[in-house]
Amino acid sequence: MFLQNRGRMTSRELADKLEVSERTVHRDMEALSAAGIPVVAERGSGGGWSLAEGYRTDLTGMKSKEMQSLLLAQPSSVLHDLGMTGVFEGAFRKLLASLPEALRQEAEVVRRRIHVDGAGWHEAAGEQVPSLPLVQEAVWAERTLRFRYRRGDGTESAERIVCPLGLVAKNGIWYLVAAADDEVRTFRISRMSGAAMGDEPFERPEPFDLAAYWEESTARFKASLPRYPARIRVREEKLERLAAHRYVKLVKVSPANAGFAEAEAEFNTLESAVEILLGFGASVEAVEPAELRAAVLAEARAIVTRHAGKSEPDR
Repeated sequence: MFLQNRGRMTSRELADKLEVSERTVHRDMEALSAAGIPVVAERGSGGGWSLAEGYRTDLTGMKSKEMQSLLLAQPSSVLHDLGMTGVFEGAFRKLLASLPEALRQEAEVVRRRIHVDGAGWHEAAGEQVPSLPLVQEAVWAERTLRFRYRRGDGTESAERIVCPLGLVAKNGIWYLVAAADDEVRTFRISRMSGAAMGDEPFERPEPFDLAAYWEESTARFKASLPRYPARIRVREEKLERLAAHRYVKLVKVSPANAGFAEAEAEFNTLESAVEILLGFGASVEAVEPAELRAAVLAEARAIVTRHAGKSEPDR
């Protein structure tokens, strides 16, 4: 790529740019030649390495399908939160400009025929994360971070001092993974206030795999969630929609009979099960346990009473 962009370069120039020895440059040139790249060596004061006249390599090595997949990528809320949407668009334009003419023409065809709208039909409110830029800077610089933290119940904990190890974005929510009190913990950035970066760097624990930690942490969180098992009957055409619900797990589904399938399901709580089942109206029936049937029936009766104009006291 250097030779294609800059023309002739000496071994010393290449070694300086690539931060290797001149001996390594010579070995690499032999490897390139063996791979079919026509590198040319010219001796003398004005000599150096160059590519054979008229030769150009595909700088990206990109195939048509790979190019099409990148065209479908869109600036996400993650890039927006990090203030990098403009950087993404600039890099994307440069990538397209570097493609061979044939791929550029194909890219234009794809862009005229496919548009990806990453937003849902209803705009999400999203979380306010004013501390994110500072937290991000602390992660990059490997400097300690001090902040106050609001717990899930709304109470505020004492001031915390942590060693920030990485950032995770999940469904538009930002988390900080940090070492605190001799253990690795996760903090929701929207719950931070008064964040400030320390002056001294910290020693990052090695090895630390952010992706592996997050996967293990997520698995532990899911395992700790309350479970409310139930048996239900659901209309066959609604089964797929119910299975896709984030707070329902269908453990076992029996073959449909007379248009209804029976399933063993897990909800988080009794209250959550009632709310979800009522959302499916007459397309679902609570079979067991008896308390779930009774709770669904009581709520349904309250709905009828409310909409019939006979208000009953709020519970």
